[in-house]
Amino acid sequence: MSAANSFDSRPGPQPLLQRGRSAGASQVRRRDGMLLRIIAVLKFLKAASLIALSVGVFRTMHQDIGMRLEHWVRAMHLDPGNRHIEMFLERVSNLSPAQVKRLGLVGLLYAGLFLVEGTGLWLQRRWGEWATVVITGLLIPVEVYEILRLPSAAKILVLIVNVAVVGYLVYRIRTNQETG
Repeated sequence: MSAANSFDSRPGPQPLLQRGRSAGASQVRRRDGMLLRIIAVLKFLKAASLIALSVGVFRTMHQDIGMRLEHWVRAMHLDPGNRHIEMFLERVSNLSPAQVKRLGLVGLLYAGLFLVEGTGLWLQRRWGEWATVVITGLLIPVEVYEILRLPSAAKILVLIVNVAVVGYLVYRIRTNQETG
């Protein structure tokens, strides 16, 4: 046994270079875990918003939705004469109860998907990362279409965030597969 081998096999404090590497890797893991949790919280917030919206939609199923929304528009001090708000109120006023029910169900379906994504990411599971990449990635072309159809700063910001999330998770999946 050589002197170098006996030194390496002795228990005791790690050489400074190894300690630095393991501390750096630990910080990276913590940061990655924090980023996954932040993305998970965003997914949970989206789910909660969609659940609340869907419940509200179901509650208005047999009411005059147009009048109800117009009341909300005025309560929020929005201009009901704004052409976008006017078009929205007109479209919503013509929805049948069956269409309203479908909208509520679609909202709950999306909320369920966001809950699955958020849970997987919160628990830092590979399936949560994959689910988020697939679900969010599939919606990016729809977001691009919506921006091209009617651009807004909010739509562009949502697209940028979603592309960043998908890009980060793809990078994370690829690098963890190569190392693990």
